[in-house]
Amino acid sequence: QVQVVESGGALVQPGGSLRLSCAASGSISSINYMAWYRQAPGNQRELVADITSGGSTNYASSVKGRFTISGDNAKNTVYLQMNSLKPEDTAVYHCNVHAKPYSSISYSAYWGRGTQVTVSS
Repeated sequence: QVQVVESGGALVQPGGSLRLSCAASGSISSINYMAWYRQAPGNQRELVADITSGGSTNYASSVKGRFTISGDNAKNTVYLQMNSLKPEDTAVYHCNVHAKPYSSISYSAYWGRGTQVTVSS
């Protein structure tokens, strides 16, 4: 019913920048929350940043001041601008969307498969 697809991951040098995109599609009535998580090998998945449909944002302390999350409600899309990248930012970045399909009366969480970000010289 709801598909979530991330894009924009790449190999980048330390200090570089990347912009990730996440698009939700399908039979969507509304979205009230979108977030970026990341998971490095051997680590648990962690919240990087999130944004509500009203525009409120929240960031992990490790990325605050370097990453910016933004959304386009009309396109059901969320972006993650990542600047001053560090090797420790290397991970698979997953998008999480809380959406209500037309066939449902409640919101559910949907995940994308992720996009790889590698920060290395």
